[in-house]
Amino acid sequence: MKVISVNIGERKTIKWKNKTVETGIFKYPVDTPIFLDVEDVKNDSVIDRKNHGGFNKAVYAYGKQHYKHWQELYPDLDWNFGMLGENLTITNLEETQLYIGSVYQLGEAIIEVSQPRSPCYKLGIRFNDPKIIKQFWNSTKSGVYFKVLETGLVSVNDELVLLKKVTNNSTIADAHQAKKILKGQ
Repeated sequence: MKVISVNIGERKTIKWKNKTVETGIFKYPVDTPIFLDVEDVKNDSVIDRKNHGGFNKAVYAYGKQHYKHWQELYPDLDWNFGMLGENLTITNLEETQLYIGSVYQLGEAIIEVSQPRSPCYKLGIRFNDPKIIKQFWNSTKSGVYFKVLETGLVSVNDELVLLKKVTNNSTIADAHQAKKILKGQ
């Protein structure tokens, strides 16, 4: 698993359903390394601190292989990495193989698998279509949040190196399915 894009977003104010909304969902690739800090990625806008960022959701990663699925559903969008709101786009990042509590070295940082993403209405803003939220819940393509155990820089081409595998916990895919059931999706 290798980083193919590092992505950050700026605070953006938009109109959505006759309301003014601030969001950091519009993330784009950057040409410099990003710094994974304890509660977020440095210089990345996190607007809704109740649902994003923080110790257990410091950095969000998404699998490059999942992009094809979304591009087929939304062919008219202007596609770039960061489209799903991820800070890291990684090759072969597979939710069925990522166990909560497993620890990885990534660039200078040490990170721990913490939880799947629960999509909010701002993903609908990014895709200009609220039906993406239900489609996201009904897929196994949730991406993964990591907690940052040791801060550091991460660059394109850095590899996710397993330091500690925890197989007696749920996978990210299992946890996503359990959340889906709880939310009644």
